This record gives sequence, structure tokens and C-alpha cells, in this order.
Amino acid sequence: HGGWIAARIAKRPQGVAFEPGAVVPLRGVPHRIVHWTRIRGVTRAALSAEGEPIIAVCGEAAHVPRRVTDFLRREALADLEKAVRTHTAVLGIPARKITLRDTTSRWGSCSSKGHLSFSWRLILAPALVLDYLAAHEVAHLKEMNHSHRFWALTHKLCPRTEEAEAWLKRHGASLHGYG
Repeated sequence: HGGWIAARIAKRPQGVAFEPGAVVPLRGVPHRIVHWTRIRGVTRAALSAEGEPIIAVCGEAAHVPRRVTDFLRREALADLEKAVRTHTAVLGIPARKITLRDTTSRWGSCSSKGHLSFSWRLILAPALVLDYLAAHEVAHLKEMNHSHRFWALTHKLCPRTEEAEAWLKRHGASLHGYG
């Protein structure tokens, strides 16, 4: 069992704290966290004077980690709501509710009541991955299983399903190392 345990420990994501100078992916694009002490405003994605993608955080330094997390959750919810709307329109069915969680064992879920739940960390992955997870859970609104019909619906909504799944398999665990 020692080899299995060592392999699991080695695969654990390296931690990247949400602090000034840290590099965090947003929609798969690396962004450096910059703390603006003299400017008031909301946390936002921007470009530095040199054209580098940044997450600009205003306010007190002690609040940077929470503000970055809150910003990423807002971005995740906006992107997921848009993707779910697009996919439910194709299938002609509604999603009753969308919630965000910080799960470690699954990226999304669909309840029999039509409630969709997603990991906010999907905003760290490339947009294709977030879209695939939205398509996957929307397909469950019609097929609450992983049958051939379910996968046909998922592929209809997201033709690049295999590419997104491969990215998640290769890089998904690393998303839990941020924050």
C-alpha cells in the first residue's frame, strides 16, 4: 500500500495562495494577482501597463484572498449561467437552480428537481472545460444516467467532449491547489 499512498501524495496539487504576485488561471489563462492599495473599486480582470493579464484587487491587503475567491466565484456563476442557458435552450428544458460549491470529488451534479450544482473552480480551467461540464449536467436534465442517449445529448451540446474530459483528467486535480 505504501506505493499507492506515495503516488497519491505526489499527485496532490501544489498550493498557490491567493496573494499579491501569485499567478492564477482564469478561464485557463494565467493572471497575476496585483494589489492596488491606492485605488478603490471592485476586483476585476484587467491588463497591466505591460499588457500582462492580471486580477486587480483593491482594498486592504488582509482581504486579498477573500476578494479573489469572491471574484472567481462571481465569474464562475456568470459563465455557468450563460452556458446552462445556451444548452437548456437547445434541449428546450429549464434548469431550476444553479449553485456553486467547493467540491473535491465531483465537478458538477444534477438533482431530480432540476437543480444544477458546480464547483466554482471550473472558472480556473479553459472555457471549453466549463462549457463541457455545463453541457454534461444539462444533459442529465433529460437523462439521469450515463446511457448512450445521455452521451449523445452531451456530444450534441459539446462536440469537443473528449478534449474537455482529457483536460480534466490531466489537469483537474491541480485546480484544487489554488486559494
